[in-house]
Amino acid sequence: MLNGRLHLWFHILVNVLILLRTEAFFVDITYVESAVAKGAVCLDGSPPAYHLDRGFGAGINSWLVHIEGGGWCNNVTTCLDRKNTRLGSSKQMAKQLAFSGILANKPKFNPDFYNWNRVKVRYCDGSSFTGDVEAVNPATNLHYRGARVFVAVIEDLLAKGMKNAESAVLSGCSAGGLTSILHCDSFKALLPLGTKVKCFADAGYFINAKDVSGVQHIEAFYNDVVNTHGSAKNLPATCTSRMKPGLCFFPQYMAQEIRTPLFITNAAYDSWQIKNILAPGVADPHGLWHNCKLDITKCSASQLQIIQGFRLEFLSAVNGLGTSSSRGYFINGCYAHCQTEMQETWLRDDSPRLNDKTIAKAVGDWFYDRSPFQKIDCPYPCDKTCHNRVFESQDQPSV
Repeated sequence: MLNGRLHLWFHILVNVLILLRTEAFFVDITYVESAVAKGAVCLDGSPPAYHLDRGFGAGINSWLVHIEGGGWCNNVTTCLDRKNTRLGSSKQMAKQLAFSGILANKPKFNPDFYNWNRVKVRYCDGSSFTGDVEAVNPATNLHYRGARVFVAVIEDLLAKGMKNAESAVLSGCSAGGLTSILHCDSFKALLPLGTKVKCFADAGYFINAKDVSGVQHIEAFYNDVVNTHGSAKNLPATCTSRMKPGLCFFPQYMAQEIRTPLFITNAAYDSWQIKNILAPGVADPHGLWHNCKLDITKCSASQLQIIQGFRLEFLSAVNGLGTSSSRGYFINGCYAHCQTEMQETWLRDDSPRLNDKTIAKAVGDWFYDRSPFQKIDCPYPCDKTCHNRVFESQDQPSV
């Protein structure tokens, strides 16, 4: 009897592992060696990199270029901290990456983009691909060249077949989602004139809000990023002509000017923003927010009230998208960050839904002009489809 039970459990386990395996698959890294001569390099001077899984069938001339996330560095010290990690050097990057969610290659996991050429661009410049400083201090050997990296990677992809693209999407998660907003029009400009181009940002709509101590922490941080990386000249001129360049790193001040169709997926209670914009460690010296940031169910009544206020600020900032029908948004009432790269939140039976649509369905309908999608969820905790994040203490990144 026991042997029979063990045998049954073994079969169940094997099937679960097979299922997990079929949801994700590994794609080899490609180094853009030709970029080095152009000075289009990572923080440490190494070549940029990406992972490409070729399209097939009807998707052979469609391209999804998805930008990796990973925060930013705002001065020499924080950029040196990144320089010898995968976020500052292609020498430190894994040779293979798992593709799932929006990068999946099976119709049941990714019905609208499964047979496209799917690319994940690695992030190693620390400025959401906006930096361009010619001088390199030999004492640090830091290269602030993100904007050059972006162009070099796109040019390499054009040479590999994207020059024949009939459809193309620039997407990304977190700092990569911000990249897909900041570079949306420049991406379209690099592609052939007849290509249908749209942009899609997952958890990239970072807002300019005061922290719990009343300080504009994230505004000062972004200002330092822009100054350190020499980003001003690579931010939209329609914004930098009106306000401080550091403010133009915030989508709420520049997204309205974007001419290319743009879709935003974001949790109204973005876990990264709650942890780093609303309640960064520097604003919470006694750690009163520690447990709340790890798990939203551990927040006190007064903390929840502040978080509900943050949601309202976030929704107000989303007005910066403008009202054009070319805009789409899926703003759910979840405690989450990046919902497109994982199968469980992109498309599964139990995935988050708004108006009974998964993120995958909403984005696909919007891209193919089947139906527009502009939906904002009710406040926490009303949405029972959320996959609210619960963090371990060591998962606490900070800016």
